[in-house]
Amino acid sequence: MVSAHPSFGESTASAYEPGAPPAHCCTPTPGGSVGALTVHYRTATISGVNVFYREAGPADGPVVLLLHGFPTSSHMFRNLIPGLADRYRVIAPDYPGFGQSDAPDRNRFSYSFANYAEMIDALLDQIGAKRYAMYVMDYGAPVGYRIAIKHPERVTALIIQNGNAYEEGLRDAWDPIKAYWREGTEERRDALLSLVSLRATKFLYTDGVRDLTRISPDNWVHDQALLDRPGNKDIQLDLLYDHATNIPLYPAFQAFFRERKPPALIVWGKNDKVFAEAGAHSYLRDLPDAELHILDTGHFALEDQLDVMAPLISNFLDRTIERR
Repeated sequence: MVSAHPSFGESTASAYEPGAPPAHCCTPTPGGSVGALTVHYRTATISGVNVFYREAGPADGPVVLLLHGFPTSSHMFRNLIPGLADRYRVIAPDYPGFGQSDAPDRNRFSYSFANYAEMIDALLDQIGAKRYAMYVMDYGAPVGYRIAIKHPERVTALIIQNGNAYEEGLRDAWDPIKAYWREGTEERRDALLSLVSLRATKFLYTDGVRDLTRISPDNWVHDQALLDRPGNKDIQLDLLYDHATNIPLYPAFQAFFRERKPPALIVWGKNDKVFAEAGAHSYLRDLPDAELHILDTGHFALEDQLDVMAPLISNFLDRTIERR
């Protein structure tokens, strides 16, 4: 049986995560609470792997599923969750190899987007989340969209933040990764090691941000500590290679958009060098009624634009999500 990593298990989670809460929220209080809202830090066993997730809000509320990107975890949603949990049941999991979830040996576990989608789907079934709005960001997009094309009837809405489903979104920054897809050699793999370095992690948080005083350095310290765990860099390189399997699914993702027409809010950091702004506008071909907001920020837009994004997201959900 695979157990939680001894240094990064559930017991380390805390309400005192870095970063300021939204302006309309109260100051964090002991016990995982923000004002009257309590965030629960839970673990579910899926196929023998402990999958960590944050959960908050009324148990019978409409579900909002928050799917994180690279190289972070559900930690990226720590400040957004309190702004939604008064009305919605918010669920934010960590994929295996990320955050507080187990990181099984890569020789015994498939680090692939297909497997992540199956595991998150199984988690949702286990905890009784049968319908959900999805917030997808970065890796969260192919994970979420794989679930969506499997269960299109379950998706009530999409919140898309720097999460790609169109080839226009993959610009020059992807050239070394595409070279690795074409030639899966050790030389091509080693050339990507810089992408899991502290310099690269800090870059993802700071590049394209106008006011760096709004970005807590705890972000890259937190993420890099997890990347630096023994074996984790190889896990991340496996995932970069497997990302090639998402591209052939883009037409299926786009067909889901066209055919199901889920309400969609697109909030995109225009200075992101990982997922180009063109990828945001491409959604409008298949989701012409989507609400599009281009923000003057970078990859992790929630870190400096929460005061803009939280009201947009809350208003969108309040207008579009069916009450149950």
